[in-house]
Amino acid sequence: MIEIKEVKTKSDKKKFVDFPTKLYKNCKQYVHPLRMDELNLFSEKNVSYEDCDTVYFLAYKNGQIVGRIAGIEQKIYNQKVNEKRIRFTRFDSINDVEVAKALFKAVEDWARKKGMDIVHGPLGFNDLDREGMLIEGFDELATFEEQYNYSYYPELLEKCGYKKEVDWLEYKIFPTYGEREKRVEVLAEKVLKRYNLRIATGKNKKKFIEKYKQGIFEVIDEAYGDLHGVVPYTDKLRDQIINQFKMFISLNFIVTIVDENDRVVAFGFGIPSLSKAVQKSKGRLTPFGITRLLYAVKHPKVLDFALIGIRKQYLNKGLPAIVLNYIMKSLPKYKIEYCETNLNLEYNIPIQNQWKNFDHIQHKKRRCYIKYLNENKKGN
Repeated sequence: MIEIKEVKTKSDKKKFVDFPTKLYKNCKQYVHPLRMDELNLFSEKNVSYEDCDTVYFLAYKNGQIVGRIAGIEQKIYNQKVNEKRIRFTRFDSINDVEVAKALFKAVEDWARKKGMDIVHGPLGFNDLDREGMLIEGFDELATFEEQYNYSYYPELLEKCGYKKEVDWLEYKIFPTYGEREKRVEVLAEKVLKRYNLRIATGKNKKKFIEKYKQGIFEVIDEAYGDLHGVVPYTDKLRDQIINQFKMFISLNFIVTIVDENDRVVAFGFGIPSLSKAVQKSKGRLTPFGITRLLYAVKHPKVLDFALIGIRKQYLNKGLPAIVLNYIMKSLPKYKIEYCETNLNLEYNIPIQNQWKNFDHIQHKKRRCYIKYLNENKKGN
């Protein structure tokens, strides 16, 4: 008998956050999210509650927690696409289809009560939240920014009636610097000069972020606004995201291109991989845990590509190659072994073509699943 319980008490919230730690106890590929960040999902610190309704469920079997799931009504996104969708997120379960069915039924019933037609995911509150279910690359170490899942998860989703909506691809990029890179560097100087652009520099990270954060998020909204699942960033959400990641950002791996008015027209940045450091502390920010994270930031062996964005008026002018080349050129200096890309939508061919200029492999694939609660609405 599967019992589904809505998460409401402080004790339930901790159980919801801590369940994956138990489920993935012996999994070498799993990387814990920061426990503090996950607990903040339930607090007033989560500014997304201004635009979202949420629900959280735990599944019990024989008195033991065996699964969890959350549902999100992202109102801004629904207005944007003019649809009635519910996102599911933080789905984790033992390998038991009855547990999965009970969890998804709870979210689907909640969706129907709210008059929704579609459930899809995994998707978070925004595009920088965890998204996509791993369907290839189960033997690869997860990055800190993404969610790992066992290989039985996709089958559970399919047995619950979910089908593919869209896939994302991920790549490993290996540092090289030869004749091609030298040519790009020469071309970069010409392009920057032609359009009166320059690469912004700074020595103080706090001042640099404060100066260019507004422009960077403007570029994100412009470059990514039409892509699947993307939600515009409010000022409060921007500040929340910066506060979450600023400790892990290094100016060594940020490229910001500005025009003659110091307006950001393109950017790209990578984050030193935190995967192994977070694994050791199981996502807890103990004094030792913080020390490990800071060491990983200062002595990276792997770099996670976070985002690359270009204003539309500068598309097809070579700026992505300039950004990537600038970052890749710095890798040997810091003895970085390889980079991991973020999630590339399967139909985003321009960004995938960029990786062809480097030694690379496509090593992971993720999927967003969808289920129509009202088949009459399907395809409308």
